[in-house]
Order: sequence, then structure tokens, then C-alpha cells
Amino acid sequence: MGTKRRLFPAAAALLWGFLLKMTAAQEGIIHAYGNGTPLLSKDYCMLYNPYWTTLPTTIENSTSFGLENLTTPLCNFSDVPSTGIRDKVVAVPWGTCEFLEKARIAQSRGAKALLVANGSLHFPPLGNKSEFQDVKLLIAFMSNKDLRDMQQTLGKNISVNLYAPPWPKFDYTMVVIFIIAVSSVAIGGYWSGVSELEDMKAVTSTEERETKKKEDTLTFTPLTVIIFVVGCCVIMILLYFFYKWLVYVMISIFCLASSMSLYNCLVPLIRKIPCGRCRIVCGSKSFEVRLLFLAAFCISVAVVWAVFRNDDRWAWILQDLLGMAFCLNLIKTLKLPNFKACVILLVLLLIYDVFFVFITPFITKNGESIMIEVAAGPFGSSEKLPVVIKVPRLIYFSAMSVCLAPVSILGFGDIIVPGLLVAYCRRFDIHVGSSIYYVSCVIAYAVGMVLTFVVLMLMKQGQPALLYLVPCTLITVVIVAWRRKEVKKIWKGTSYQMMENLDYGASEENVATDQQTVRQ
Repeated sequence: MGTKRRLFPAAAALLWGFLLKMTAAQEGIIHAYGNGTPLLSKDYCMLYNPYWTTLPTTIENSTSFGLENLTTPLCNFSDVPSTGIRDKVVAVPWGTCEFLEKARIAQSRGAKALLVANGSLHFPPLGNKSEFQDVKLLIAFMSNKDLRDMQQTLGKNISVNLYAPPWPKFDYTMVVIFIIAVSSVAIGGYWSGVSELEDMKAVTSTEERETKKKEDTLTFTPLTVIIFVVGCCVIMILLYFFYKWLVYVMISIFCLASSMSLYNCLVPLIRKIPCGRCRIVCGSKSFEVRLLFLAAFCISVAVVWAVFRNDDRWAWILQDLLGMAFCLNLIKTLKLPNFKACVILLVLLLIYDVFFVFITPFITKNGESIMIEVAAGPFGSSEKLPVVIKVPRLIYFSAMSVCLAPVSILGFGDIIVPGLLVAYCRRFDIHVGSSIYYVSCVIAYAVGMVLTFVVLMLMKQGQPALLYLVPCTLITVVIVAWRRKEVKKIWKGTSYQMMENLDYGASEENVATDQQTVRQ
């Protein structure tokens, strides 16, 4: 009962904070700088209520104040240091007493602003201004992590400028992320369909074709999908607790897997080049010269990224290139046998995504989301997991570039998981002689991405993209199948469809049509 009593108020506070954050809170910037040589400075995010206090929109129009970082909660006048806090910005920890009491004490001692440091959830100052008209100083919230980083980076003697530049109406990095995600899903799904046609063309015997399809889908049973999701949970927890060691394992795996994926993506294009077909014999095997050069190029790209991965100026381009190749190769290679497996996989990963983003802050000691902390790297770590497509924000000197991550990111899973459904729709289209499922699913994915961006802009907080992508894609496929009266067929998969076609003597005609499509 005690756990429930603590959980319900926390959940209610979270919901209330989100709703008020959308209407009352405004992001501002704390420009902090030390007194050392060379002069170090860094920007941090704060939340304040614009209906209480008006801040300048540029740093040039703001005033510099010394920062007094108090370890005491400032709930009594005895918490004020002997040196005083007049004409200073005071940072105090959350809790013990209401922030209004802290503000009255700070104002009575001549402070210019009060920064309340709390956990990762930035709850803005709430309430009716008429209830405490006597409080005139700025009240703002910042995160404990930012306050610790400020002390470690800039030292003890810190000065700050507080200002609130206007929030840009649109983040253009979202357009880049959108193009990368939708094109990867569309190309990967289409490529999976081309591979299906090539397999049908290569295998002429109906019995061999059925055997091959069973081999292709042998490991993709519902039980295997569940085991896979459980494995993802275990890996996420291990990364959270042993990040500083496992991050290098993940970087190594990414370099190997992405270079192989880039090779597999470029091989079909290289084979169209007429030159370089001569072979080099090595023992009992021979290799085409052009493919050797391609392999060397792909390995070089991965190695260059690994060496310069922390260079924020251009290393993200190589990571996105390798990441797109990795996603395309998996979407093309991994084949779910039926819509049933697709539903199980997508729904379980949706629950996994929501749990590790929204629920884990109530479990962890520091109030951080496990998913976000693992993706962004723990506090003090310079290494980041290469599991995201990232694009640096194109809008500088704004609260967006400080209060949100300096880059827009989209996890590989948000491309691969819906991409497997798109690929299944494309393969099913081939067997029923249409393109409606593939086209509809790609459009639904694009709509889901737009919905994700809209919620992100409104909430101004990282979102689990699968929460919007999974319902959009699954519901669209179900509606299309229901309108075409093919719910049973798509649920049981393409092997069911082919067996039914055999019963009606239509299989050979469909295969011949598909073979003709491949020749064209």
C-alpha cells in the first residue's frame, strides 16, 4: 500500500506538470562563466513562469550577477550564509519547504533571482501570481545534473546572465530526420520485396520454394520474438549499470555490423559497373577486384568514424551513413513470417519503449529515464552509443539548442521495427498482386513521424517514437486488409496465401507474373 500511495501522487504530479508546462512554463538560458584563465562559459536550461517575470531576449540586454550555490534548502533565515546573498542569483535544492518560502527569504536578503534545482523533470513554478504579489524576484527551475556540471566545469566563483530568447517556430532538423527515416523504411521495404521476387525466380520447384520460405522464417516464431524483446530489456539494463565498459563493446559491434551492411547495400550498385571484374585468386577462392575495393572502402568508413566519432562538426555524417546502411540491411534481411508476428513484435517493443522512457524515472534514484540516459550517455561520459541517427540543430542561440539536446536524434529501432512491418507488407503485396499494403504502410509511417514531431514540439521533451509509429502502421494495415477482405490471409502470412493459390491452381500464374516483373 505504501508503494501505491507514493506512486499515485507522483504520477498525478507528472501529468499536472506536463499540462502546465505546455501552457505556463517558458524556457530560458542560464549563461554561466567562471573567473579563471582562459575564461570558460557554458549555457544551461531553466524553466520560469513568464506571467510572473519578464526576462530580456538577448544576452546583451541582460545583467550579470554572481551565483551563490547553497547546499541548504533556504527554509530559514539561518540558512543564509554569513557573506550574504545581496545582488546575487541563489541556487537552492528542491524540497523541505515550498519554493515560495525560499523565494521570500532570498528576496528579503536582497537576492536577484532564485534557481531551484530538482531532478530531471523540470516542473515550472506554479500558482496564481495574486497569491504572492510581494515576491518580485525571478523564480526558475533547473536540473540537479546541470548544477553539478556547472560546478565541475566552471569552478566555485561563477557569474550568470539570465535571459529568454524566443523559441523558434520550427526545428528544421526534423525535416532531415523525417527524410532519412521515411526513405530508409520505404527503400528497405521495397528492397525486401525485390529479394522476395529474386528468391521466387531462383527456386522453380514449388516444394523447394515452400522449404526455402520455412527456412527463412524458422526463427521468427512468436516465442522467438518474446525472447528477443526480453533480451533487449536485459541489454538496456546492463548498459545502464555498466555503461562505461559496454559502450566500447557496442561501438565495436556497430563498426563491424555497419561496415558489412554498407557493403551489402553497395554491392548491387557496384555489380552494375562494367570495369573491375577481373579476379584475384587466393587459395581455393577467387575475389573480384571491384568487390575488394568496395570492402576496403566500407571498412575505412567505419574506422574513420570510430577514430573521429566524438568530433561534433562532421562525424555525425558518417554515423548517419553507416546507420542508414545498418537499418536498410536489417529490414531487407530479417523476414517476419506473418502479420501475427509483426503485431507481437511491434506491440511488445512499444511497451518496452514507453516503459524505459516514461516509467523508469519513478524507479531510478536520480529520476532519470533509463532510455534517455543510455542514449545520451550518463553524466560525465564523453562516449555516446552509436544507436541513433543524429543531426545537429540548425537553429543556434535559442532556448531550443540548450533546453533540448544539441542534436535531433532518432533511434535505429524507430526505423527498423516499423520497417520490418513495411517489408512484410511489400512481400505480401507480391503474393496478392498489389501494392496497396506497402504504400499505405509507408504513408502511415510518415504520418506517425509527423505526429511524433508535433508532440515533441508541444511537450518539449524526448518522446518514445514507437508510441505513435506502431498504432499508425498497425491500424492502417488492419483497415486495408479489412476493406480488401484479406484479414485472414495477411494474419497467417504469405505461405498461407501461396497454399491457397495452389488449391485454386493460381500459384504458377502468379509466380510467372512475378518473374516477368523481375526481368523487367
